[in-house]
Amino acid sequence: MKHLKLTLIAALLATAATAAPLPVVTSFSILGDVAKQIGGERVAVQSLVGANQDTHAYHMTSGDIKKIRSAKLVLLNGLGLEAADIQRAVKQSKVSYAEATKGIQPLKAEEEGGHHHDHDHDHEGHHHDHGEYDPHVWNDPVLMSDYAQNVAEALIKADPEGKVYYQQRLGNYQMQLKKLHSDAQAAFNAVPAAKRKVLTGHDAFSYMGNRYNISFIAPQGVSSEAEPSAKQVAAIIRQIKREGIKAVFTENIKDTRMVDRIAKETGVNVSGKLYSDALGNAPADTYIGMYRHNVKALTNAMKQ
Repeated sequence: MKHLKLTLIAALLATAATAAPLPVVTSFSILGDVAKQIGGERVAVQSLVGANQDTHAYHMTSGDIKKIRSAKLVLLNGLGLEAADIQRAVKQSKVSYAEATKGIQPLKAEEEGGHHHDHDHDHEGHHHDHGEYDPHVWNDPVLMSDYAQNVAEALIKADPEGKVYYQQRLGNYQMQLKKLHSDAQAAFNAVPAAKRKVLTGHDAFSYMGNRYNISFIAPQGVSSEAEPSAKQVAAIIRQIKREGIKAVFTENIKDTRMVDRIAKETGVNVSGKLYSDALGNAPADTYIGMYRHNVKALTNAMKQ
């Protein structure tokens, strides 16, 4: 009898180990990585918007609809990041879905391009509406702890048998996020407050700015689709010259021409590339790797 029980237990463990992973679809690559970090071997994650792709400008394909319909769980960022066609396809699919930003207190979205700068506002070219709030929550590793918690809860709901496994991996990941924040805080604190000013392509870094007291200036608003007016660009150029801003960055998801033009007209060299709304190649192929790259690039440029 004892031998039979041991055999049954071994069989159950073998079945659990070889069970097909939970098919999960995420809207974009950063969220996809969080799902992988927590889901581990129990999940098979596909992202609709891949590495170095712009979620703001993405349009669904028939292949994306098939991915969604074959999933057991869809994870969205929320706060208006996903385009209407993605949101509609998810709801029509009847597949369970969750938003990773649920319960997180978001920042208000800037209506115009250029967070933290003093240009005169007009309303030309800003037709992509992200709603009232800024969706770029991932640029604050403190908030990412809650973001990861939401992902874990969604995985547990979809796969209750994996609860202990997901909770353990969540705890480990939250410890990594805590260390990430601590390291970022120390790095930015080493930069004089007066030098913590940065130009980027679009307004994706307000959460980082809010957490670490950095002023991010951008010709475009929270959506990278919105084209700034000539008046807005001229105001940014004046501000860069007036304040002596040296940290000027392009982004991995964006055409660099606007930032290149501003850099040329201000006589400032482009400092490098930041990963804003998508992962990239190593070492930026994970969220934590991406964030560490950005912190290092920013602090090096701001110290100039």
